[in-house]
Amino acid sequence: MKNENPTAINIALIGGGKYCEEVLKMTKVAFLQDQANSRIVAVADPDGEASGVMLARQRGLKIVSDYRELYRPAYHVHLFILLDPDPGLLRLILNTKPDDLRVLSYQAFNLFWKAFKSREKLLQQRNEETETIFNGIQDLIMVFTPEQEIVDANDAFLKHLGYTKQEVVGKKCFEVYHQIDQSCFEEENGCPLKVVIRNRMAAKTIRIRTGSDGKRHYMEVTIHPLWGKDGKISRLIEISHDFTERKLQEEKNRRHLEQMVEERTRQLQETHAKLLHQDKMASLGKLSASVVHEINNPIAGILNLVLLMKRIMKEEEEGIDDGGGKGAFERYLTLMEAETRRISRIVSNLLTFSRQSKKELGSQDINRLIERTLLLNENLLMINNVKVHKALDPELPMVIGSADQLQQVFMNMISNAVEAMESKGGGLLTVKTWCRDAQDSINISFSDDGVGISLDYKDKLFEPFYTTKKRGKGVGLGLSVVYGIIKAQNGTITADSLPGNGATFRIRLPLSPERPRKKTVAIETRDRRAEER
Repeated sequence: MKNENPTAINIALIGGGKYCEEVLKMTKVAFLQDQANSRIVAVADPDGEASGVMLARQRGLKIVSDYRELYRPAYHVHLFILLDPDPGLLRLILNTKPDDLRVLSYQAFNLFWKAFKSREKLLQQRNEETETIFNGIQDLIMVFTPEQEIVDANDAFLKHLGYTKQEVVGKKCFEVYHQIDQSCFEEENGCPLKVVIRNRMAAKTIRIRTGSDGKRHYMEVTIHPLWGKDGKISRLIEISHDFTERKLQEEKNRRHLEQMVEERTRQLQETHAKLLHQDKMASLGKLSASVVHEINNPIAGILNLVLLMKRIMKEEEEGIDDGGGKGAFERYLTLMEAETRRISRIVSNLLTFSRQSKKELGSQDINRLIERTLLLNENLLMINNVKVHKALDPELPMVIGSADQLQQVFMNMISNAVEAMESKGGGLLTVKTWCRDAQDSINISFSDDGVGISLDYKDKLFEPFYTTKKRGKGVGLGLSVVYGIIKAQNGTITADSLPGNGATFRIRLPLSPERPRKKTVAIETRDRRAEER
């Protein structure tokens, strides 16, 4: 028998019964070689059907019926281990063996074997405990080599991904995780194993894994390296925590919050629209008394002219002719036409202002909107003894905005100015518009010489429902609505005032890009003077 490894200790077991079978089962032939550079190469027993002999035969060991045959140098046996308790056998072997052959007695080996089995039992118990802990951990644990070959996985891993251990062990991790046959190691945002190997320390990342059922899982992955005696990574332990449910719940919560925000925004928009309409109706109510008088006057005039015309027609029928019938008719009809057109303008402007139309942005002529609003308030201004001075730039460019809402702004400005001058018995309202070429917006100002604004109230002017008016005069929405409209149209509004010296509200609105403005030197000079004033 050729000795393949002369440095190893070759062992022969003397006795092939149950004890021999037990030793062979526990050592698995190569155990001693792995642990002590030793190996069992032969079994000697005269009973060829003994259980130990039969197992040795299956393992491919040399079987002899007489132990003395193993004395031959060809077998290269270095050690006899006696598994037969007969003391006479030990004496006989000691008297006949070659000098270089060592013998381990039954008693000595039995003591060693009991210690070995005790330690083996302890190791087995600890392995079972470790296995129980390993499989009891709810996080997913996988052990693999630097070559990405899976060598073990816990129950949580197998259950979660829907595999058996036989389907996982021996496969590459990318085959199990992604159902692909090519490594993701070289991908830009690929396997975290690359980071572990490069930095020689644990790495943590977020990965999306696919189970055997095709379901996607969001995983929090940490990879820990295990080092071998040669200083190289021998194994890697990957611990994964599935936070798919948490991720899905977060997504659900996010969508719910977005829906809530959208719903709240819609409610706020509806509320804002209602406030705009309420404020418009409040302003319209203030106009009612004065507008009724404004309409009644031309109607009364028309009625008188109709009566005069009827009297003239009657006199003509009776043959009474003072010579002025036809001419008087023409004058009366002309007056009636003028008064009727006046009524039509007033009613048309009222309808335009009171109608709750959708917000439609477009290019607006600010001067025209101001003139229309002043016409609506003509009688209100006259009743309260308020005179109007207009300094409107005839070359004022168009602006982007809603005509309906801008008119509502101007209505509030005029109404507030009238109320501010009411207690002083009247005053002067100055309305200015101007724009300089260097600016990308136009300027509008409403100045009155009323009671002014107290410094205590100035910072609260544009807050909703804040008012300094007497009960029944307002609910504090006017300036808040004005502020909202101007802001929505990318403009600004500011107020300057001193108590007793009136107030000036300045509005700035962005220019329309549709109409470039060209001004003469004279207009620029007038603009500078208007701004200085």
